[in-house]
Amino acid sequence: MLNKSAENTIAKYFLIGAPFVALFLLTSNVSDPVNVTKLFVLGGLAGAVGLVALSQGFKELWAKSKVIVIASTLLIIFSLLSIFASKGPFVQNLYGLYGRNTGFFTYFFLVLVALAAATLRSQRNFESILYGLFAAGGVNVIYCGWVLLFGDFVGWTNPYGNILGTFGNPDFISAFLGIYIVASVAWALGANRSLRARVITSLFSIIAFYEVVKSHAIQGRVITLGGLAVVLFFVIRSRSKGNLAQAVYLIFVSVLGITAVLGALQIGPLTQYVYKTSVSLRGEYWAAAFRTGKNHPLNGVGMDVFGDWYRRMRDAQAMILPGPNTVTNVAHNVVLDFFASGGWPLLFSYLALIALGAVAIFKIAGRNRKYDPIFVALTAGWICYQVQSIISINQIGLALWGWMFTGALIAYEIATRTSDASSSVDSVGKKSRSNGTVISSGLIAGIGLVLGLILAVPPLSSDMNWTSALRSQNLATIEAALVPTYLHPQNSLRYAQIVQSLEQSKLYDKAHEYALIGVQFNPDYFEAWKSLYYSTNATAEEKSRALENLKRLDPLNTDVTK
Repeated sequence: MLNKSAENTIAKYFLIGAPFVALFLLTSNVSDPVNVTKLFVLGGLAGAVGLVALSQGFKELWAKSKVIVIASTLLIIFSLLSIFASKGPFVQNLYGLYGRNTGFFTYFFLVLVALAAATLRSQRNFESILYGLFAAGGVNVIYCGWVLLFGDFVGWTNPYGNILGTFGNPDFISAFLGIYIVASVAWALGANRSLRARVITSLFSIIAFYEVVKSHAIQGRVITLGGLAVVLFFVIRSRSKGNLAQAVYLIFVSVLGITAVLGALQIGPLTQYVYKTSVSLRGEYWAAAFRTGKNHPLNGVGMDVFGDWYRRMRDAQAMILPGPNTVTNVAHNVVLDFFASGGWPLLFSYLALIALGAVAIFKIAGRNRKYDPIFVALTAGWICYQVQSIISINQIGLALWGWMFTGALIAYEIATRTSDASSSVDSVGKKSRSNGTVISSGLIAGIGLVLGLILAVPPLSSDMNWTSALRSQNLATIEAALVPTYLHPQNSLRYAQIVQSLEQSKLYDKAHEYALIGVQFNPDYFEAWKSLYYSTNATAEEKSRALENLKRLDPLNTDVTK
């Protein structure tokens, strides 16, 4: 099995690196302060833990967790097949859309994180994951509290008017705080927790829930209350001998949950409390994403390319609500995003990973009724993430915890098997045997860290370079930033923006030049053809071709077709 040094190295990176992903922001030198920065840090974390796990723990993974290795490998393979079959820009498939960054490399890094978490065996190291969550949650609770009391000291644009935390969006911070509250409460209910730990946890959890309410995001409240219901189930189960109490509780919670879901659909007494117009909007986004995957069943349309297909795949109802000019570049449902991106093969490989996490939960719960705070915290946090993932976006700072919990639950199921107890490192630090490696795990992790950062840095480097070029207000500098290189990959939005800026500056020749480059870079990007159509120097033939493509990309929009 994985030697003690290697496992501790992975745990230390999780303890420090995971909260760093959730907290890291840059606001002064980038246009996207959240996504490119979190992708960069995620790359370093995944490279470090992934290389240690694969180089020193692959035999253990294969011996005890073959299915997660197979499912992860298939997900990577089907993602690559999707990329090569996609008509979208190759670099967009790799790094994702601007403002999302959920392309191939993001999921490659998340797979490495899950595999590394699946190698853990020590109770202390499982707690490291939870302590990392508590650290990130505690900082966000303090930050959001400061914002509510005194205003935001972070120099970024806030179009929402609500708390953003270190996630840049009220929905994301509310979901993260919900996961934090649930995991904290589950951990604090452990039998050996001190009064001081419980008081501090209770105080932070109460403040965090107040911040969830003040975020005005429904998903945070749903996740918090649903997660606490999961924790309470395990409490009741541990304190009752038969199955009656837990059966009654499950029936009650199920009825309440169904009523809440119906309320979200504008049916029943809870409608006024849980329904938001955004629910109806999500229904149209989901339908378009499902239609996209259904029409491209084998390879999908490419990683993070759904936005180029939404206009074509929406139905007539979407012309009414959300309306012809309201579009999306993400399904607002992670499962459907995978389906649209890679068709049935990619969808099933992702669902297989989720199923493995669920199976691990049932196995652990089935053999032990005693309240296990680590298990309950991981389980409740994992369920909260899964709920969030079917109603929202796969934001990097949130997704990290869901994938890490999946691997950790699989590992915890193995570590708590009776037959494996003697070979695990238990809570008092029993050592496992070394596997005889010559190179230290710390050095391997350092190499992986550097490799991961190199793979993840292009979007961040490109954004910093582009922001600096725009601030210079020098055309030559801006044009130099538009030359694609490894460290400066381009994106469709950037070409559309520069065309508009050049038109406003009456530099019509340059605007026309970059409008043509934009449609060549991504022929399925609606705004690229729109930029060409409105380009002052565009020829009649070019305008006609642009209009044809606008109709092709948005066939139901009468503003275009007429």
